[in-house]
Amino acid sequence: MAKQPVKLIDRLGQIGFGALVVLIFLYTIFPFYWALISALKPEAELIRTPATFFPETISFANFEAVFRNDKFLRGLFNSAIVSISVVLLALVIGSFAAYSLGRLKFRGKRWMLYLILSMTLFPAISILPGLFTVVNELGLYGNITSLMLSYLIFTLPFTIWVLTSFFKGLPGELEQAALVDGCTPFQTFYMILLPLVAPALVTTGLLAFIGAWNEYLFALTFTLTQPAAQTVTVAITNFTGVIARNEPFGEIMAASVIVTVPLIILVLIFQRRIVQGLTAGAVKG
Repeated sequence: MAKQPVKLIDRLGQIGFGALVVLIFLYTIFPFYWALISALKPEAELIRTPATFFPETISFANFEAVFRNDKFLRGLFNSAIVSISVVLLALVIGSFAAYSLGRLKFRGKRWMLYLILSMTLFPAISILPGLFTVVNELGLYGNITSLMLSYLIFTLPFTIWVLTSFFKGLPGELEQAALVDGCTPFQTFYMILLPLVAPALVTTGLLAFIGAWNEYLFALTFTLTQPAAQTVTVAITNFTGVIARNEPFGEIMAASVIVTVPLIILVLIFQRRIVQGLTAGAVKG
């Protein structure tokens, strides 16, 4: 008889936990759902009050208008170029630096790691004035190269910090066996150790891509007077309505859905690697 109250409490706990998970899921998915149904509504239904949670008429006019917008398409291309370049640079430079910090022994290594970590603590707005001066003096203002270099300021320290812990956790016997087999240190790095940290490379690379893809402050500041170099986040904010003084909410929502889709696809493709990268090292066996 004493076991029944315990089972009842466990059952209530499971129901409460399930309800909490559903609540969190609805809370996180609702903004994307609202953007999607707003993009599918015609203009007359979009401005109607009270708002409807389900579109009465589905229209793809907003998506068609977005894909006919040359500035949006150019911004989409610029964002892809900048994000992919940032990921590649961060992974190449970060993997070499992480290997040195994780596998080699030299004086001041710990303080160097702390210095790298401290670089991620500064808010973007605090370094923007100085960075703008540097970009302007180098003649990179209005060039997407300025965005690549500025994004690396935050992406590279994070990449180095995460990859260092993975390289540090690899057994030293792997390098010794490779050296015995005649491998050079560089061959040991890219043929043996680098494939073992592939989950971490995917995880950090995806996070770097998301950060560069969604960045707005630097993109707006460094390309304000150069529309040809603006990324998609800036291009969306510059949408203008067909009718004067008409805010194109439907087109903005459609563009928001379009730029979110690549991130969802990447997460679905690399979800197994992401989980491996996030959980690696959590259990020592």
